[in-house]
Amino acid sequence: MGKLRSMKALLKKYRPILFTSGGTIVKSHIAESLKSSTKIPFHRMLAYASTDMAGNLLYTTVTTFILYYYTDVFGLSVAAAGTILLAARILDAFDAPVWGFIIDHTHTRWGQSRPYFLWIAFPFAIFFILMFWSPSLSSTGKFWWAMITYLLFGISYTGVGTPISSILPNLSNDSDQRIKLNSTRMIGGNIGFFITATFTLSFVAFFGGGSAVTGWRTTALVLAVIGFALLMFAFLDTREINTQSQKSLPIIDSIRAAKSNWPWFILVLGFIFYWLGNASRTSVLVYYTQYNLGAKGFASVLNALVMFQMVGMLLIPFLVKKFAKTQVLIAGLLLAALGQIAIAFTGHSFIALAVAWSIASIGTGISVSMPFAMLSDTVDYGEWKNGIRASGFLTAIGSSFAIKMGSGLGGWAPSMILNHAGYKAGIAQNAASLSAIKFCFSYLPAIFFIGGALIMIAYLKFERKETTIRETLIDRRGQIKES
Repeated sequence: MGKLRSMKALLKKYRPILFTSGGTIVKSHIAESLKSSTKIPFHRMLAYASTDMAGNLLYTTVTTFILYYYTDVFGLSVAAAGTILLAARILDAFDAPVWGFIIDHTHTRWGQSRPYFLWIAFPFAIFFILMFWSPSLSSTGKFWWAMITYLLFGISYTGVGTPISSILPNLSNDSDQRIKLNSTRMIGGNIGFFITATFTLSFVAFFGGGSAVTGWRTTALVLAVIGFALLMFAFLDTREINTQSQKSLPIIDSIRAAKSNWPWFILVLGFIFYWLGNASRTSVLVYYTQYNLGAKGFASVLNALVMFQMVGMLLIPFLVKKFAKTQVLIAGLLLAALGQIAIAFTGHSFIALAVAWSIASIGTGISVSMPFAMLSDTVDYGEWKNGIRASGFLTAIGSSFAIKMGSGLGGWAPSMILNHAGYKAGIAQNAASLSAIKFCFSYLPAIFFIGGALIMIAYLKFERKETTIRETLIDRRGQIKES
């Protein structure tokens, strides 16, 4: 009955243009519109969720543990590790627009974004393994091994992460369906985060048998195999619509889609600030529990509590019915900042720290989810403003570039602060180092989150235009050109 009512509504809407001068029924746009308005089946939502689960299984391992791994396992100095994080992240952040151009130039029977789940899954897994392989090399050799493998992993992650975001505008044209898809995706990503952030250190101890090198190497291999399998599932069960709008765009046209696309610029900048806060928050976690609390294992407990992000994610579909999406995002960033500031006052109380960390995690759950859904709206805005639907380029900058730039700088900043304070791996830290660790773990992320919230205030006026923009695009797509 639902489909029948949808068909009747479409027939009524497009009755004036159903027939060409020759009397031929034009079916393609109606079929496309009906297809895009159909509710997404749950198994397809799971397939989309598996993309972020795979990405987070591997990428979260890197963002959470790589600084610690480089300094306390692989044997690099904190300054060298910080240099690698900054240089590689900035260099490979600029591969995001390249991947965006590639996706916009892709036209296959599978769509534009979906085939990359198949094509990039294997190198993504391999470079992840190599990054944690820990070969026996000289100090210089270790530096370049870490730099090259970290850079190659980052490039392959962009090759996977970009289509995860760019496919969303082409999975559904319905805003509510997009939010549900994105919320499901973020929950999948959170499960991936939970597994790796909570159990990685336990996996390392179990597989290592007393050898940290062996433990990290084997753990990386296991996680890579799981991530590869999840991406294969995503490729097999996702489907793209809007195929009529998917054309092989020249590079200049992809860039033109960003012209005067102010909501896109604002969202990208705000998202960078979120990742600055998130990276500084997670990269110092192990240092804080090991040196400030004297309980390294408590890092796994806190990482498990990041699952409180799911509370924020599950609240999003309800919150956006009562408040503007921008208001929900701002509230999430401010809640994350509040939780981080509270951490500074928890002292040595594990319970108080867990509560403050959980509050911040609810905020980050909202903050990390909303921009991905809102990027779809900026793709629509670009098509409305410039007549070009560049899903790949706009979402590549808005997701992968923002993640990498924010994560790179967010991981580098604490390393420089710790180095300046005199941090030395594996020994009791002096008072300056302990204060620096505490600052990087609490106040620094809060500063970045508040900055992101202030930036997003400028987005509010653009969100008010979204309904009109979508209606205009539907009318444009319904225009029938006589052959």
